[in-house]
Amino acid sequence: MHRKERLPIIVLRFVIATILAIYVLFPFALVVINSCKNKTNIIDNPISFNEASLGQLLSNLDNVINNQSFLFWRAFGFSALITVLSLVLLALFGAMAAWVICRNKTKWSAAIYFTFIASMIIPFQVVMLPLISTFRRAGDFIGIPMLFSVQGIVFAYLGFGGAMTVFILNGFIKGVPYDLEEAASIDGCAPEQTFFRIIFPLLTPVITTVTILNGMWIWNDYLLPSLMLGRAGDIKTLPIAVQAFVGSFVKQWDLILTAALLAILPMIILFLIAQKQIMEGMIEGAVKG
Repeated sequence: MHRKERLPIIVLRFVIATILAIYVLFPFALVVINSCKNKTNIIDNPISFNEASLGQLLSNLDNVINNQSFLFWRAFGFSALITVLSLVLLALFGAMAAWVICRNKTKWSAAIYFTFIASMIIPFQVVMLPLISTFRRAGDFIGIPMLFSVQGIVFAYLGFGGAMTVFILNGFIKGVPYDLEEAASIDGCAPEQTFFRIIFPLLTPVITTVTILNGMWIWNDYLLPSLMLGRAGDIKTLPIAVQAFVGSFVKQWDLILTAALLAILPMIILFLIAQKQIMEGMIEGAVKG
């Protein structure tokens, strides 16, 4: 009787999950389908399967990769460089900050921690115009260009991604026994040695989670690169480079969607491979926090 009562609930959950899955996957499905069509067929009927073909997909891929305006491999290289540098520095500095904040129980450490948390709820649109002005002045002051440069946008990603990184890592570090650090101190380890030899290796699962989450955001980000790198500059990430197929009067939808497919495929593959680590890291960080 109990199993019969639960059956409608199970069916309802399955239906709701199916509807949500269709809702989430539908835009991606449209990108894949229309990447297999030419521009005319996309405009005529964007949701039809009939005109899609593998041959057209290969033709679109060839046109995108070898397009002199798009410069796929150059944009891919800049996206990879910016993403990797940002992730490495976020993981390193985020872990350091989270460890110091967690272990130093003072009013200042609490204030800094809540400042990180508060910064997570500030919309990017509020700070984007002051950000450009500040970076321009900072570049003039230190003599290192902060706009239209790799170092500038990496520094910006450190600021915008640091809050979530510190928040998640801080929750995980709270669950690490303090006895390990005391034992290391008794053995003569300096604080730096304690962090890099004991604490940092223990953070590997949650750092993997934070790295993947930040990586998907940085790789797919459009607004911040468009502001800091510009659309006409020499340094372009993949989302910015796609603008090469968008003209004032003509939009090459077949090439736009194919380029978008190429841009999102690396992150989809990474997520499918590491989705178990993402969930485990999120659960451990939340429970230990």
